[in-house]
Amino acid sequence: MMPLAKLPVFWALEGHRVTVVGGSDGAAWKAELLAACGAEVHVYAPIEDLGEVCAGLIAGRAPHPRGSFVHHNVAWTPEALAGAALAIADCETEEEAQAFCQAARDAGVPANVIDKPAYCQFQFGSIVNRSPVVVSISTDGAAPILAQAIRRRIETLLPPALKDWASLAQTLRETVNARLKPGAARRAFWERFVDRAFQATPEEGVEMRLVTEMDRLSANRTDTGRVTLVGAGPGGAEHLTLKAVRALQAADIILFDAGVSDEVLELARREATRLLVDERSGRTRHGQEDVNDTVVSLARAGKRVVRLTSGDPVTSARTGEEIARLRHQGILADVVPGIAVTSSEIDRLCVPLPLRNPADPISRRPGRWSTQPSKLRSGPGRDRGGPFEHGIAHEAKRSADRSPPRSGRSIADAFARFAILITSGSSANRG
Repeated sequence: MMPLAKLPVFWALEGHRVTVVGGSDGAAWKAELLAACGAEVHVYAPIEDLGEVCAGLIAGRAPHPRGSFVHHNVAWTPEALAGAALAIADCETEEEAQAFCQAARDAGVPANVIDKPAYCQFQFGSIVNRSPVVVSISTDGAAPILAQAIRRRIETLLPPALKDWASLAQTLRETVNARLKPGAARRAFWERFVDRAFQATPEEGVEMRLVTEMDRLSANRTDTGRVTLVGAGPGGAEHLTLKAVRALQAADIILFDAGVSDEVLELARREATRLLVDERSGRTRHGQEDVNDTVVSLARAGKRVVRLTSGDPVTSARTGEEIARLRHQGILADVVPGIAVTSSEIDRLCVPLPLRNPADPISRRPGRWSTQPSKLRSGPGRDRGGPFEHGIAHEAKRSADRSPPRSGRSIADAFARFAILITSGSSANRG
């Protein structure tokens, strides 16, 4: 797992006392947020220091049924922090902020001083509220405006009806746990539930239909899992397809090659087991047959297995071997293609991408390239040999009769071969 600036924690405050010091607009916003969680918010500020927003908030009702506001018309003292779950203050000076932070520490209360990160034991993030679904975004205080921009993006992605679906999920959870054992059937139910949550508002009678679906999944339970062969593309997480991300987030076991980056693995389900199976790694040595045996045994145990490889599995010879083996064993298998390496990474590395010659049978084969377009002349005696007289084309012609390279070679090796071919081509042209 990659390092975290702060631990994201969601704190239960319903029925708990929270102390807020100050009557500013910033203090008012924090007080409203805490009351929305069901907290009993005690605001310490002389009446003359209460801003209009804060005064109006205290005079009104809390958003949560158990939330409330209690105004203390005095300045704060260390005794105001006794028994509080959290303490928040808007301090004008560094001295007051330091005193507040020390008093909270002495009382054993986590403290936050608004706009003074050095005195904060915890921070508030930008919030997307579809409660009980709550999304919080933090930049560790570095760029609050960036967090707000991210929040706006997420707001457009999450439909308002998600709140109703999440509430329905809370209602159904005990029933699901009672009727479906942990494993493939329960996972399948929740995945279908999530698909519906992003499509429409819960219609009347949906709960009964979902219970019927639970019974059907329980009756048709199978102990056999499934396998998804996923291409990671050139290596960066931004090159993954949405289908690939979804497969990673549904996996129980991920078997990956050394060419797969850590940032790609970060997108997988946290609970998924990750197993490096690349024979070049030195950490785990598996031949292709051993890998196939491992995948089959895991699927037979009811696991959802992702075979994650760099590049595109569709163009790999071993993909056919793996699928044939799985089908022979009666195991469902899907293939999620990866983005082609040649069109993205070669450009990123500033290596000129050779032109394909559509008229030549060799250059039409995958991986066969020419640096010049064919010299096609109409009529008899037209010359089709031009591309094969320059640089990389010589290697392409020689490679046509050789067996294709093993798909287990790393992407870096492939790029190195491209660079060598192009370099040799340039030298040949100069000679």
